[in-house]
Amino acid sequence: MFKHILLPIDGSELSLMATRRAAEFASEIKAAISILFVKPEFPISYYGDGAMMDPTPPDEFAKLTTTIAHRHLKAAEEICAAAGVTTCSITETSDAPYEVIVQMAQDKSCDLIFMASHGRRGISGLLLGSETQKVLTHSKVPVLVYR
Repeated sequence: MFKHILLPIDGSELSLMATRRAAEFASEIKAAISILFVKPEFPISYYGDGAMMDPTPPDEFAKLTTTIAHRHLKAAEEICAAAGVTTCSITETSDAPYEVIVQMAQDKSCDLIFMASHGRRGISGLLLGSETQKVLTHSKVPVLVYR
């Protein structure tokens, strides 16, 4: 039924657990996985008439986020390889990860998005937002949520 799974990861322990389960699932159904890590944009905060910039230079910030992305993608690739699953890794940069996830699922012709959810509810869910909830709301591709 599912032949190509998009697996968005964020480097959290829950994301790592979801990666293990996605690899098992993909192995069982003979599906390939595209692993996606969305790096944050360089942070700039606007206050009044000026902009407050992070003290980290933009090129150092980009280098750091790229290093982090590669580390998490490599870990996910190793988990999938151990399960015998074919993968490709994708890194994008955005402050709206859900938009990238939804778009990437369409661009890569994925027929399932397999993602973790931290399960935030109530005020914390409202204040922190939920990328998973946004993906569920905006995706035309089926979404399997691992908690």
